[in-house]
Amino acid sequence: MKIPQLKKKPEIKNCHCYSWEDNYSWIHQNDILEVLKDSKKLNPDVKKYLEEENSYTDFHLSNTKNIQKKLFDEIKGRIKLDDESLPFKDVNYEYWTKTTTKGNYSIKLRKKIGTNDIEEIWNGDEEKEKLNVEYFGVGDLEVSFNDNYLGYSLDTKGSEYYTIYIRDIKTKKLVTEKIEETSGGITFSLDDKHIFYSKLDNNHRPRKIFRHKLGTNPKNDELIFEEKSEAFTVSIGLSSDEKYFFITSSDHNTSEQYYFDAKENNPKPQLIKKRKRGILYSVNSWDGKFYNHTNEDAEDFKIDITDDLNEQKWKSFIAAKEEVLIGGLTFLNNWIIRSETSDALDKLFVKNIITETEEELIFSDEKVYVPGVSLIQKNKDTDEIYLGYSSPKTQSRVYLYNLATKKKKLVKEQIIPSGHNPSDYIVERVDCKSHDGRMVPLTITRHKNTKLDGSANLLLYGYGSYGSSMSPSFSSTRLSLIDRDIIWATAHIRGGMERGMRWWKEGKLLNKKNTFEDYIASAKYLIDKKYTSKKKIIGMGGSAGGLLMGAVVNQAPELFLGMIMAVPFVDSLTTNLDHSLPLTVGEFDEFGNAKDNKDHFDYIYSYAPYNNIKKMDYPHILITTSLSDNRVLFDEPAKFTAKLRDYKTDNNLLLLKTEMNAGHGGKSGRDGAIEEIAIDYAFALKISNKIEI
Repeated sequence: MKIPQLKKKPEIKNCHCYSWEDNYSWIHQNDILEVLKDSKKLNPDVKKYLEEENSYTDFHLSNTKNIQKKLFDEIKGRIKLDDESLPFKDVNYEYWTKTTTKGNYSIKLRKKIGTNDIEEIWNGDEEKEKLNVEYFGVGDLEVSFNDNYLGYSLDTKGSEYYTIYIRDIKTKKLVTEKIEETSGGITFSLDDKHIFYSKLDNNHRPRKIFRHKLGTNPKNDELIFEEKSEAFTVSIGLSSDEKYFFITSSDHNTSEQYYFDAKENNPKPQLIKKRKRGILYSVNSWDGKFYNHTNEDAEDFKIDITDDLNEQKWKSFIAAKEEVLIGGLTFLNNWIIRSETSDALDKLFVKNIITETEEELIFSDEKVYVPGVSLIQKNKDTDEIYLGYSSPKTQSRVYLYNLATKKKKLVKEQIIPSGHNPSDYIVERVDCKSHDGRMVPLTITRHKNTKLDGSANLLLYGYGSYGSSMSPSFSSTRLSLIDRDIIWATAHIRGGMERGMRWWKEGKLLNKKNTFEDYIASAKYLIDKKYTSKKKIIGMGGSAGGLLMGAVVNQAPELFLGMIMAVPFVDSLTTNLDHSLPLTVGEFDEFGNAKDNKDHFDYIYSYAPYNNIKKMDYPHILITTSLSDNRVLFDEPAKFTAKLRDYKTDNNLLLLKTEMNAGHGGKSGRDGAIEEIAIDYAFALKISNKIEI
């Protein structure tokens, strides 16, 4: 089949007295945010090219249709389709969700406490059918305090422009006009007469908090807070004791909070602490005290406590620990539960408020697992909580745990209908040395029968940005590769916070290349230790993880058999130079500001995947993107693919697949998500010569 060719329209770009040529910059439209809302506004030539690439991809993956179907059935077969969540007991009702065998979306249910009358208050599949849309994204689903209203927000394009609806649960009629172009969050006032929400500006940034009176025209909504900085975005939430609303304004590196009394009729948000560059803080209130989770004078966070936000005489509640990330708090009347993260592993601790003693909650003998905690009811006068955990080989288990008696009872276990035996798998945690001596944690999961003689293929997953840590939790989908002798390894590289804030700082701004070096060091370690061999590793990452893949494949293509790049941030210099795009300004402290800082420009230019494509052999590459993605615009992977076709000197596969009705997270719905995974995995099996397995 003929290889797609994107037209070349050379443009000379200039910045900091440096010039470079870009043959494909023309595909970026000035009204790109309008295109995200309405695909009909897409340049016809660009649409034609994307469709040609889709046809080309379909042609080259046509011999994987059977394995795609097999993978789809396998992955879906590991999901208990007709499942229910554990209930949460509110004041008057118990609430829970369920899924069905045929449905793609969840159903929200409730029953009045003391009765058996179950009421369905939300059915995602029915709502989607009513709207007659292909993409159906639910942003928020909230019930009012008086249990009468359901608030929900929907994105029907994938562009993350959410429309808010409020309806009467019993009559199912809207009680107020819909509110468009919001960030999706819905917060009811305590008296249920109002909701608070954030509106998106012209650059898709939530910088204003409005109060809407139910039953009125949204044009008359009251602006209660506005963030002036284009780099900061805002959100609003209720404190744990429901006494205050807190407004948080932040970028990735700095935060500032305001508060007002939850019963106040005319909200006048008051500043808690003035923002300081590099200082993150989050205040909550409980039982007449305020708790501040902050990294001020505590690189890996601490928690301080005070009785009064006017005087703010802060005292230490949880002290800082070096390279141990201190997490937030969950409150009960007699207990406070908190988390810590170190060496890419999470831990839970519980503090007895009366005795002031604290102990770690340990409920698994596995060395690598992810613990979790959630409340069973709104009334905090209880000793019982839900405690859960999963590991790379063990499916999720949830216990009803009594903090006083320490008795636990298994109340829910993730059922794998097609069967699953954790003892068939081996999980290892190892450390490998990076280029500068820093030790990078790796979580490795393999089938017990997979040989460690270098013959196995290996999928190496990585992300490494925004301080996001990769949790070693259970994924039933990965078993489709692991069961076919493909080892799954997750590299906990710098740029995340698996080893605290320093781990993040050493992987951003002018340290960003450490992220790539850590990943390459991980690949070489896995080769040296005979987990795999050169040309047998498949790299995988999405979004900023796609930036990682793009930088690494330019730097060390000889290590890899293939790359799977989802919505990849590969034209990172162009995006960084465009301050009108939704995320650019808010990410100056993550990637830098190339437009206004020559050092940042030089550094980003030196690794930006699109700018560093070379004339050389590349491995097999599958790139996926979505037309309505506002986080990583579709033109980034499209340009990257087109330029890579010009430069690469091999005959390996280079495939670009664009979802024409989806967003940053891909297709909506359970089946849509499984279909996308099946394509990725089929590609991995195809290039590994395991297509018939």
